[in-house]
Amino acid sequence: MNSENAINTVAIADRPIRAGGLFGLMFMTALLLGACSALPDKPIRAALYDFGPGPLNPLPATRQAPLAPLALADISTPGGVLDNQSVLYRLAYADAQQLRPYSQARWSMPPAQLVRQRLRETLSRNRAVFNAGEGPALNRSVNQGVLPRMLQLQLEEFSHLFEAPGSSTGLIRLRATLVEIQPSGEKLLAQRNFTVQRPAPSNDAPGGVRALTAATDAAIEEISTWLQQVP
Repeated sequence: MNSENAINTVAIADRPIRAGGLFGLMFMTALLLGACSALPDKPIRAALYDFGPGPLNPLPATRQAPLAPLALADISTPGGVLDNQSVLYRLAYADAQQLRPYSQARWSMPPAQLVRQRLRETLSRNRAVFNAGEGPALNRSVNQGVLPRMLQLQLEEFSHLFEAPGSSTGLIRLRATLVEIQPSGEKLLAQRNFTVQRPAPSNDAPGGVRALTAATDAAIEEISTWLQQVP
């Protein structure tokens, strides 16, 4: 075989090798692309909510004389259901006894802490508010040697309630107890339940959060008025 025929033979024999290599490369590329597309998406971080900044308008220049100081206890939650940061909802038309969490929504802190923070901000507009059990000497000094009354709260319900698939409200229920601290212990002065609902602007987690914020603010205003009425 002369050299020209040998070159031709190698060239012809080399064609299927090159074609096969190209096909294999394309096949491997397709597999890699398929594997990449099958990888799970990056987890979506849940939206974080609170009650917002509160009133931004300054207090009026002329104010009434401050009310008597008040000690505020931590808000308790029966059963520990509300001790986490989940935004909860109920489907009253399907199973009113079941609380369900929104998967992509969280409170910035447990609801009892959010409610207490908002309550203290509101009550502090016209009275001194202390943490219960902290600074008793200071408490006495601002109240002529007498410990202030103490407000105890229990958060019993805090959920986005669906009465129907297209109708929902924010629901908060609180039990408030006002006591007087005496050397012999606590003396009950008054107790009352507060239940407030406010319509949700949308039937989803953001709508539920706004409804619960409005319901909380309304309940706090009712508590503030009630405290002023207790002799």
